[in-house]
Amino acid sequence: MRNFIEIANESVRLEEGISIIEQLLLECYMNPGISTKELARAALIPIPVAAAVKRELIKAGAIEQDKGARCSMRGRVWVEEQWGYRGINKKLYQELMACEDLSHPELHNLLVVLKEIMIHRPMVDVRIDQSKCTPETSLRRALLCLRQQTLVGKQILCVGDDDLVSISIGLLLQVLFPNGGHSKTIVQVIDVDERFLQYIHDIAQLRQLPIQYVHHDLREQLPARLHGQFDCFFTDPPYTLQGMSLFVSRGISALRKRKGLPIFLSFAHKSPDFMFAMQREFIRMGITTSATLPRFNEYEGAEIIANRSQMIILKTTERTMPECKGRFMDALYTGEVRQTIRKYQCKRCGNKITVGIQGKMATIEQLKQRGCLSCGNDSFHLISKKKVK
Repeated sequence: MRNFIEIANESVRLEEGISIIEQLLLECYMNPGISTKELARAALIPIPVAAAVKRELIKAGAIEQDKGARCSMRGRVWVEEQWGYRGINKKLYQELMACEDLSHPELHNLLVVLKEIMIHRPMVDVRIDQSKCTPETSLRRALLCLRQQTLVGKQILCVGDDDLVSISIGLLLQVLFPNGGHSKTIVQVIDVDERFLQYIHDIAQLRQLPIQYVHHDLREQLPARLHGQFDCFFTDPPYTLQGMSLFVSRGISALRKRKGLPIFLSFAHKSPDFMFAMQREFIRMGITTSATLPRFNEYEGAEIIANRSQMIILKTTERTMPECKGRFMDALYTGEVRQTIRKYQCKRCGNKITVGIQGKMATIEQLKQRGCLSCGNDSFHLISKKKVK
């Protein structure tokens, strides 16, 4: 079957990436008769660009102009067979795309199920910075995946999943495809905690959810078979700079090599200086911030972060690459950072700086903010660490 997206992309070569063309075709499928202005608004692109993409999709035979743009028969078959939309409840899809909260009756029913599932989840392990997000938060993340058009027919990765986002995604798919449908979505979970993996496995088996899982310590590189396979990923990493960088790096290594793929990063609200250090890490990894949603995540008993954290939506670019590529040797979790003294070496001049409670800098983010004391460079590598007695 002809790949309409690649055919259209050969002519327009959008700076925004091929995902925009996919989005416009999907809009024509979901909203037959859609105007060019509405297409531009949906994709957040100029009207002339939307018109150019529409022309190429018409030439390719994917859509046709008939009181607005709509999928041709071949275009509908493509969306349903290749992307997995056959059998989707279009009315519900459109309602959920427009719903700004969890007030929809179908979501209420889904929450009842999700709350029961979450009651029996394993206890959190604070040693690895786990915390219990609420069922509403887990479901909001799944809806965010839908609204970013990375749910149906996509390969989704959860880099750590004590929040059971994989379960929420699976349940949401069942609501959207009431008759089993033709969705090709696969959710892959990577976690070091075997208790949560077993629980996710048991729920997935019981409810026939499209979830796979891998037991893996993210300090080690991801298995080669997971590299370059996914369309998006979720992560709620340890709230340290190195924890964020590691989890996001591992997720990036698993993403397809495409511009515009979303990364859903949940992270504590931090000081401006810390957020500046995070932005610097994003730049190093070649990813850009698409949106920041404050107080998006709610947790049970996480008073230290006021029971709330932000959702940062990042997007890949042509320069996206993981900051952490090999084995990770630095302190990772909050408790480790507080209890270790670490020595870093400047990548430019070779100067060695001690970081920790007995050093000139308490944390690596402070060191990067200050820069090397000799040359001002802000890039370092770990050369040793030891636990404080």
